[in-house]
Amino acid sequence: MTDFKFKTQPYEHQLEALNACVDKDEYALFMEMGCGKSKVVIDNFAHLYGQSKIYNVLIVAPKGVYDNWVSKEIPSHLPDHVPHDMVKWQSNHTEKFKKDLVKLFEYDFNLKILVMNIEAFSTKKGVEFASKFIQRNKTMFIIDESTTIKNPDAKRTMSCVRLGKYAHYRRILTGSPVTKSPLDLYSQCMFLNPALLGFSSFYSFRARYADLVEKRGHGRTFKFVTGYKNMDELNELLNKFSHRVLKRDCLDLPEKIYLKRTIEMTPEQQKAYKELQRFAVTLLKNQKTVTINHVITQIIRLHQISCGFTVTDDGITTEIPSKRLLELSSILEETDGKVIIWANYRYDIQRIEKLLKETYGDDSVGVYYGGVEQSERERVIDEFQNPDSPLRFFVGNTQTGGYGITLTAASTVIYYSNNYDLEKRLQSEDRAHRIGQTNKVTYIDIVCEKTVDEKIVKALRKKQSIANLVLGEETFTDWLK
Repeated sequence: MTDFKFKTQPYEHQLEALNACVDKDEYALFMEMGCGKSKVVIDNFAHLYGQSKIYNVLIVAPKGVYDNWVSKEIPSHLPDHVPHDMVKWQSNHTEKFKKDLVKLFEYDFNLKILVMNIEAFSTKKGVEFASKFIQRNKTMFIIDESTTIKNPDAKRTMSCVRLGKYAHYRRILTGSPVTKSPLDLYSQCMFLNPALLGFSSFYSFRARYADLVEKRGHGRTFKFVTGYKNMDELNELLNKFSHRVLKRDCLDLPEKIYLKRTIEMTPEQQKAYKELQRFAVTLLKNQKTVTINHVITQIIRLHQISCGFTVTDDGITTEIPSKRLLELSSILEETDGKVIIWANYRYDIQRIEKLLKETYGDDSVGVYYGGVEQSERERVIDEFQNPDSPLRFFVGNTQTGGYGITLTAASTVIYYSNNYDLEKRLQSEDRAHRIGQTNKVTYIDIVCEKTVDEKIVKALRKKQSIANLVLGEETFTDWLK
């Protein structure tokens, strides 16, 4: 890689990862969130294209991530000397999208890049098109956040494994390849190459690495996993085709790393959002004097819908189907260690608490907001800061928990929903990034597309006061539309 011209200079740990995988047919990049694994694989396929070893790239990622490849990662890191055509998969085939797809099959010197969401591999249309694209020319097939194919019986897993055989190069990327058990590795490795682990079936793999007991229930007998074995042997196998990077080992990373995970509104949210949007604009236009409080009130109501609920004037809260909790679950599956989760509304905090207790156990989560007794707040902080405590998740709002407390046990901070107060955002960021923190801190915003949520996060990231922006540089209608 000495003669390769990078668009953005890699960090030392990224260069080491690139050198480890650069010419391998199949490889796993197990790089913790925030370590820049996307850049590594972009430089990898740019290098292979320059050597005429590939002409196609298929990138598959979860919905919250795949748009980021198109809008940020590839434009930022793909070298300018690589001519390319890039298309983002859409379930609805508009005329423009159909024209874009044609470019992927034109015979010219451009690198053809197709970015698809993993959900498309559960559909006939998505699988058929991916198959056609892969078999058209020499292809690198990349699965980002590869734990999305950890279930060997899932339709999308089987589709990816089957189509992976036609690709000349395969890569899997994830920060945490084992989310629940070492058995998660089987189908991820099968996608790379069935020969890597040396097992012809999941059941033989499970028998080798899991302790099993036989149980009976509902008239049938089944195997139950009680523990795991031969882990040294499994690690030795993995080391032959994978590279592990932990954030704490990356001395050259910036102190703060900002990431974004996007979600779409559900049909129910879209309907409620548009109705309130029309009402808010009409209301404010008809008022003789519009104050910042009037506008912020309407922004809050729209923001609540983007979070998945509404509150009536009588104080009654009604849930609206939303993808936000699902995206949070996806992020946590990729994350090791303790995590701070900030949510702006008590309703959100309570839903998150319920989800985490169901998924990780009652002792895994502590909440911190105005309705929590002071003695319980102190217990939550003590337990969270204790490395030996099972309390892994701190869930609170920035109004109560954003000031004065120390939460340096976590180096991952998730903003499930943001407060629109710049001071509270800055103060809450510093609960983890302060004296006592030994790691770089990663901040992840969950953002609902085409809502005020986007505008709020954009303003906060730029350290701009929303109150000053509204009725200032931007009119209130700019915010509400």
